[in-house]
Amino acid sequence: MGTVYRAFDTTLERQVAVKLMKPELAADAQALESFYREARACAALNHTNIIHIYTFDEFNGNRYLVMELADCGSLDGRIEQEQRLPELDVLDIGIKVASALDTALRHNLLHRDIKPGNILFNADGEPKLVDFGLARKVESDREEETTVWGTPYYIAPEKVKREREDFLSDMYSLAGTLYHALTGHVPFEAPTIDEVIAAHIHTALTPPHLVVPEVTEPTSAALVQAMSKDPKGRFQSYDEFIMALTAARSQYLVQHFRNQSRNSAHSGRPGGVRGWWRR
Repeated sequence: MGTVYRAFDTTLERQVAVKLMKPELAADAQALESFYREARACAALNHTNIIHIYTFDEFNGNRYLVMELADCGSLDGRIEQEQRLPELDVLDIGIKVASALDTALRHNLLHRDIKPGNILFNADGEPKLVDFGLARKVESDREEETTVWGTPYYIAPEKVKREREDFLSDMYSLAGTLYHALTGHVPFEAPTIDEVIAAHIHTALTPPHLVVPEVTEPTSAALVQAMSKDPKGRFQSYDEFIMALTAARSQYLVQHFRNQSRNSAHSGRPGGVRGWWRR
């Protein structure tokens, strides 16, 4: 759609990102609508984990977006660099992005392209959901669409089958994204894209804790449920999904500190004590 530049806002004296639409797309009605859609969708949403839009304008025939700067890499980049992320990081990202998607849903919007490349990080390490170019209203009639939009590795089965698409499709894609970050593997791997897409419909998902034994079962169970083939088998609200991820996070921390205390006891050091104080 465009090229993103780091820029300096001389009026407010701050670093920003400028997304400049490719000139060759200016006459493409569909591309233009997607660019406008991204601007309108993000501008309507106020959430810490959704990229903020500052300005949408045109200069010398060039359309551009000015937005919040999130230049500390993407989740896609982290997966490529680290192979798989720490479980606690994955849970934190999942909770925050699910909350962002819940805010979008409250504004009647579906994102429709959740994937690691659309989750960026700012200087504080906060995940930012970006690229609402495929977003649409929940009740929009899309029967006239001839193309199935989405990224093959994370696309929900009902989208492949051209059945009803709703927030549960975004939930599935987010869970697939978290699965990739947690295990270092996409949910379904196959020699061709067609086979990958077919696997979302026909192949049973291998639970994350069976791919990586260190993954705790509550985290694994939450992602498996969110990736149920049948939308009715998924969490029926983002609140439910967030509660499951939060519970998994709490259980992970309890287990982690219990193991730390056990290791400290074996080594003769006071468990869980990082320093001493004196009256």
